[in-house]
Amino acid sequence: MLSLVVHAGQRGRHKYVSQAELTERAQVSHSDEQLQSVLGTLEECRRALNECNNRESAEMLSIVILDVRMKLKGIDSADLKALCDEMLRSAASEPPTPSKQTQDQPRRPLLRVVK
Repeated sequence: MLSLVVHAGQRGRHKYVSQAELTERAQVSHSDEQLQSVLGTLEECRRALNECNNRESAEMLSIVILDVRMKLKGIDSADLKALCDEMLRSAASEPPTPSKQTQDQPRRPLLRVVK
């Protein structure tokens, strides 16, 4: 079996890496490069859909883009669910902010001028 010596950063310490492990790392790297390329294409498509006011299709494509990004970062669906659950818990514990509709409505004056 072939192996290579990789310097671990400290003098005199070496780590032996098998050829199979190097091949696996190269395949993962190549796979990541392919996913990056696909991601770029998907984002261009989403931009084009948004420019054509095809919002529903662009939103569906956003889900695919999220899935590809998760694969690239090594995030599985359980991690995403845990994040969403935590965000919902945080949002539920925060006091509600005034809605945009109430912010846009003119406020009644606190003082009124009487003649």
